[in-house]
Amino acid sequence: MLAKLKIHNFAIIDNLSLALKNGLNTLSGETGAGKSIIINAINLILGARSSAEMIRTDCNAASVEGHFLFPGNAELARLLAEQNIPFERELSIKRTIFREGRNTVHINGSPSTLQNLSRLAPYMVSVSGQHSHQDLLKPDHYLYLLDTFSGLEEDRDRFSGEFERYQQVKTRIRDCEKRIEDYQKHRELSAFQLQEIEDVDPKPREDDLLNEEKVRLQHAYDLVEIARTAYETLYERNDAVLSILSRCGKHIAKGAQLDKRLLPISDALSEIEANIEDVSFALRDFQETVVIDPKRLAAVSDRIEALNRLKRKYGGTIERVLQSREKLASRFDNLAGEKETLAKLLKQRTTLEAQLIKQAEHLSLERRAGAKGFKAAIETELRRLHMKDTRFEAIFEEDVPKSGDGKGNSLNILRPHGFDQVSFMLSTNPGEALKPISTIVSGGELSRIMLSIKTILAKNADVETIVFDEVDAGISGATAEVVGEKLSSLASYHQILCITHLPQIACQGHSHFLVKKEIANNRTRTTVTELTPEGRVSEIARLLGGRKTTLHATAHAKAMLGENASSV
Repeated sequence: MLAKLKIHNFAIIDNLSLALKNGLNTLSGETGAGKSIIINAINLILGARSSAEMIRTDCNAASVEGHFLFPGNAELARLLAEQNIPFERELSIKRTIFREGRNTVHINGSPSTLQNLSRLAPYMVSVSGQHSHQDLLKPDHYLYLLDTFSGLEEDRDRFSGEFERYQQVKTRIRDCEKRIEDYQKHRELSAFQLQEIEDVDPKPREDDLLNEEKVRLQHAYDLVEIARTAYETLYERNDAVLSILSRCGKHIAKGAQLDKRLLPISDALSEIEANIEDVSFALRDFQETVVIDPKRLAAVSDRIEALNRLKRKYGGTIERVLQSREKLASRFDNLAGEKETLAKLLKQRTTLEAQLIKQAEHLSLERRAGAKGFKAAIETELRRLHMKDTRFEAIFEEDVPKSGDGKGNSLNILRPHGFDQVSFMLSTNPGEALKPISTIVSGGELSRIMLSIKTILAKNADVETIVFDEVDAGISGATAEVVGEKLSSLASYHQILCITHLPQIACQGHSHFLVKKEIANNRTRTTVTELTPEGRVSEIARLLGGRKTTLHATAHAKAMLGENASSV
């Protein structure tokens, strides 16, 4: 149960500490006093979306803290253990929202996340807001209610997870098939281009090396003549440079014998002679290495032209040509890989389809079995709420597909929660045909039907606290009294928080809180006070009589509270 609720700087609440009791806690007050703010605060510690607009004006942050007592809740304990949060019957949740949009969550003092908080919420509090009864006008919500009553939540969630996997596999298959189609579409061109490159078989830097060789081959005669002329000039002719240097060297050597200062010059000339001799021999050898081969020149020219054709088509350089070859080859490797992947995905899809059909058939059969009990329970509760002639049916739009009918037919009606679509049908008057709820019921009837559903679901629910925000919409008089009694009865095994405008419901509360809006120092704030027996009489009289409380209204209030003596 929610034992204490603390609210700080939230909307028009500055500081509020609300101690709640077991049983039926009713909250009443003038319209606009701030009753729904309390519901919003509870939703906040259950993981609801927040907004900076929720923060009190001129404040930087708002916080809501709830203290819960759980005598026994195995699923809640398991979830907290998964989050490594200590838990022994008591649970404290604090959420703070900041003006810049940041949120913090603490569970039993440990930092946590909104995701973790949202996982815990279904096992702590069930909130039926002002417009919850409008869910009965949404056919998509019916299956959820039926599954909850039938205890099929885990089966449905497991199926939904498998269905999501199935959808993902189908998407991957479509993507894979599209890639294969693209590969196939360009396969002929890719094969031609790859073969064109492989026929030439270019090598890295081959064009540079061939261009250098081509220049040598084209100018072979010139190179031989240049080397021969230089060789003769340096070495072979009578007036060769080496001969002249040799004669000079002999004269200088004789002079060095006369003057040792000439010795370095003589040595230098000797070294020059040796170098020129080396150069001359190198020129002679070079002539022998020059290749004069017209056939080789033609072959090199053809090879260069073949390489240039590839470069013109595939990027301008040999490196780009080689990259194109690698890319084209990878397309064929990718095609083989995609086909292998597709085969695996198709096998996976077949397996998932078989599993999903089996699970969906199981869900359908269980839902139809549960629908009978759901119908009986709803009609019983509606009779207790002054709708004694009402007939209710959960009508399935499809028969349960049989496995032998063919897998294709079953797959055509497979949805995220199975095969089924269900409609809630109602007849509120004897002799009238069943019609969709959305077409025939009034607001008061919707409220009673939703209360009936909440009642039958709550009996088997793990949640310990149920919040009703204006469950009395569209009802009055004797019907309101019956609704109040129903809430009081529901409070025998759940803590109930109920916001109401009706005295017939307020007087049923085991605890009664008054929500007021007041202005002090030019600031508006909401306060909540637990009423004393005398205060309850005054509030019930106000609800009965309006702005002015009459003696008759006070007497009537005392009488109403007297009939529920346990409340005072």
